[in-house]
Amino acid sequence: MARHRVVGHLKRKKNKLPAHRVGALPGTVVAPPDAVASSVDVTGISNDRVTLIPFESVAGLQQATAQQSLVWINVVGLADTELIKEIGAAFKLHRLSLEDVTNVRRRSKAEVYPDYYYTTCRMFTLKEQLDWEQVSLFFGEGYVITFQERPGDCFEPVRKRLREGRGKLRQSGPDYLAYALLDALVDSYFPLLEEYGERLEVIEDEVVQKVSLDALKRMREIKRELLTIRRTLWPLREAISFLQREDNPLIHRDTQIYLRDCHDHTVQLIDVLESYREMSGSVLDIYLSTVSNQTAEVSRMLTVVATIFIPLTFVAGLYGMNFNTETSALNMPELKWAWGYPACLALMASITIVLVGYFWRKGWLGGSK
Repeated sequence: MARHRVVGHLKRKKNKLPAHRVGALPGTVVAPPDAVASSVDVTGISNDRVTLIPFESVAGLQQATAQQSLVWINVVGLADTELIKEIGAAFKLHRLSLEDVTNVRRRSKAEVYPDYYYTTCRMFTLKEQLDWEQVSLFFGEGYVITFQERPGDCFEPVRKRLREGRGKLRQSGPDYLAYALLDALVDSYFPLLEEYGERLEVIEDEVVQKVSLDALKRMREIKRELLTIRRTLWPLREAISFLQREDNPLIHRDTQIYLRDCHDHTVQLIDVLESYREMSGSVLDIYLSTVSNQTAEVSRMLTVVATIFIPLTFVAGLYGMNFNTETSALNMPELKWAWGYPACLALMASITIVLVGYFWRKGWLGGSK
């Protein structure tokens, strides 16, 4: 796709709140603090071909829309707010929906306006940690406009189908193209959740074998990230359901059937997500149980050692009181006995053997109960 660079690149910062001015007028368009350079891809779509149109000006976008059966305008990067405003003015997009484009912490939703539909959702990428960006989608008569925070997306299968002429993308209207983009985004969640499933299985194997603080840390991160995905999927299901039920000339009945299938995929994703969240909870329970068992094992061994040494300490302390046997015959007569020391050691050894045998029979030292 041909791209036109507008402003400089800004480094993205994760988990930073958007620069939303408190008390600002409704419809204020403010670039996020981590916005990247804005660029525009323009694709003209007709029944027999797909044309990549170089972006020169917003006026050129209006001209391309008038000449083509369908135009897909993909804006990558939200740094150039003036460009976003110009596109909004050219296609008569409400300023509140333009504000939502740059306020990138919006929940997934779908809204209807007199001349177009607006949908916002999140696109996730998973490497070492989960990262995401907001994708805003507008579609009206003869056009589809998408806004992304940064380069890279999950729409390449849709572009490939357009280039190769497979399916009914070229012969359909903007509603079907919007469905195809939403469906590609929903489908991108499946490999994401599969990756989480594999990570959970690895951690489960680790915590069963040994206690690891690193495994606990990774488990907490996975639970937090799954919660983030859950907060996206539930409103996304509502948004697709809203589009599916709409009675509007912009959404044809055939497209509503496809949207129903997309809604079913979202429900399936939610089921898989909930099962993984339960799995993460069970793995955490296994970890806590392993820690508890190890603690109990240590406590048991300490109890065995203490129980053995208590009578030994008593015997040693008793015969260490140094009574004078010349004063009274009752003052430890064993002190004058030639076999007193060996007898004392034998008594202590006997006590140890008896206690160890008892604990063995009870199963505390590995014997059978």
